[in-house]
Amino acid sequence: MKKMIAIDLDGTTLNQDSQITDRTAKTLQRAIDDGHSVVIATGRPYRMSGNFYRQLNLNTPMINFNGALVHLPEQTWAQELETSFNRSIVFDLMNEKKNLKLDFIAAENRDTFFIDDLSFFDRAMFAGEATSDNLLTENTLIKDPTSMIVRSQPNNLKSVSEEIKQQFGDTVEVNTWGGPNAILEIVAKGIQKAHGLAHLVKVFDTDAEDIIAFGDEHNDVEMLEYAGWGVAMANGTDQVQSVANDVTAKPNTEDGMADYLEKYLDL
Repeated sequence: MKKMIAIDLDGTTLNQDSQITDRTAKTLQRAIDDGHSVVIATGRPYRMSGNFYRQLNLNTPMINFNGALVHLPEQTWAQELETSFNRSIVFDLMNEKKNLKLDFIAAENRDTFFIDDLSFFDRAMFAGEATSDNLLTENTLIKDPTSMIVRSQPNNLKSVSEEIKQQFGDTVEVNTWGGPNAILEIVAKGIQKAHGLAHLVKVFDTDAEDIIAFGDEHNDVEMLEYAGWGVAMANGTDQVQSVANDVTAKPNTEDGMADYLEKYLDL
């Protein structure tokens, strides 16, 4: 049976330098050549992950913003799914920014982003340039956002997450961003990567049992539970390993996902 291979990026497909190694790329290509499909499922926006999609020469739909956007990159797709939340939450958090000890607040959707303090703008993080048009205000953010990110100090992140959940937990989900930055991502309630995969299962009239999913963080938990075979990375959190069907023998720094797929799919 051919598989849909759902892959997280940070800490899973990407190595310690946030790159896809030649071995991982070649392994995924061999899987595709054998008739399997590869779907990227990431918390990143497309502007920060499209380069990996292109590197792997994919033509499958992509899941961004932890499931809030399911789309066919660079194409018009009738089955595209984008889920937003009320923009008032953004402005409520801006009013509490000082008390929460946040460095910055950014709101984004598929096409653009807004940040409340341009002095914190990092081109690498936002994969583009910023002008005064990207300054986050009530006049610029006129649409409900698909995602919001906030940055604080690492030792403050847990308390910020708990405070946001306490205030807005009925309407949003709060996830830790993958990678080295102390960032929380906020999306609409009920949105996770499994939500995006379920949409693809429906669109392509397939079965979740035919999905093998790889992840390393708590925002991958639902995806690994949903998939017919969920695989946690050796470098994954205790939580994600506890729900997985299996754990890779090697971490992301040693092509752990590629190593596992070569054996599992007999590549």
